[in-house]
Amino acid sequence: MIEKKVKKWNRDNAAINIERYCAYQERCHDEVRTKLLSHGIYGDFLEELISDLIQNNFLNEERFAIMYAGGKFRIKRWGRIKIQQALKLKGVSSYSIRVALEQFKDEDYVEAIRYWINKRCETEFLSDYETKADVIRFIQSKGFETDRIIQVLNETD
Repeated sequence: MIEKKVKKWNRDNAAINIERYCAYQERCHDEVRTKLLSHGIYGDFLEELISDLIQNNFLNEERFAIMYAGGKFRIKRWGRIKIQQALKLKGVSSYSIRVALEQFKDEDYVEAIRYWINKRCETEFLSDYETKADVIRFIQSKGFETDRIIQVLNETD
C-alpha cells in the first residue's frame, strides 16, 4: 500500500487552509482537530485555531448535527437511533443531537419506515410471524424504533 505523505502546515497558511476545509462542508470538532493534527498543528496553536473557527462561524456543532442528521435521513433513510449513534461517535454534544433529531416531521419519518417495509418485502405478504419478525429486525438495523415500526406495520395490514 502506498502511503500518502501529508504536507505540514505552518503558522502562516494553517488558518487559511483550515477555514477552506470548514467552508467546503460542515465539519464536527473532531474532524477539524484530526485534520489539524495530521498537518502537524498541535497544542495551544491548535486550540487557538479552533476557537477562531468557532468565533468566525466556520465551525458550529449544532449546525453540523442538523446538516448531518438531515442528510442521513433524506439520502440514506436512517432512523433516529442510527443517526444518534453516528453523531455520538463524532463527539457531538447531547444537546446538538437532540436539536438535530427534532427536525424530522412525523409523516416523513413514517414514510421512511414504509419505504423500508416495501423494500424488504416487495412481493411477500406480512402474514406469518417469521416474516414480520424479519422485517422488524431489518428496519431496526436502519435505526428506527421498534414501537414505531410495529405501529406502521399494523397500519399496513
